[in-house]
Amino acid sequence: MKSVYLMRHGQTLFNVQHKIQGFCDSPLTPLGIKQAKTIKTEYFAKNNILLDEAHCSTSERAIDTLKIVTDLPFKTHKNLREWNFGTYEGEGEHLNPPLPYKDFFVQFGGESQMQLVNRINREITQIVESSTHKNILIVSHGGAIANFYKKRSAYNTLSRLGHIQNGSVLKYNFENGVFSLQTISRPDCYNLKR
Repeated sequence: MKSVYLMRHGQTLFNVQHKIQGFCDSPLTPLGIKQAKTIKTEYFAKNNILLDEAHCSTSERAIDTLKIVTDLPFKTHKNLREWNFGTYEGEGEHLNPPLPYKDFFVQFGGESQMQLVNRINREITQIVESSTHKNILIVSHGGAIANFYKKRSAYNTLSRLGHIQNGSVLKYNFENGVFSLQTISRPDCYNLKR
């Protein structure tokens, strides 16, 4: 059995500014850095989790988060990126339609929800199946992780409440081709000033 630690990057400038952030990027905020440091010490270190392998999306916010959490060498993957929102990228979040988005962003040069679901599930499965290691860290994005979670919901041992917070870690067990959600952890620094 393998353990997969699927982590959302720390808070970014665009998160604070409530801008749509998919393929476009913005840097981690001081709180985002604190979130990653907290997960490193209060989750991975405190639980004696020794990561063997690390992967992340090609986005700066994911790479920077991973580098805070571990010193392991890592691989970047374009297919671990966030949902492509097309020309909505960088615009205000108030322009988002109500969930579920489905095919809304296709008309603006972005991805459909099904394209994202297929892309993120294929990439994570390929990474984990080809790995010879036991504890695998994958740093990705809120929408991408949420759609991975939904696709695997039949095998989850617990349900998530609300959206996936910055810096959160979803721990999956992977055995016999099945991802099973075991725990959801988030950094205990949300009461700090943003």
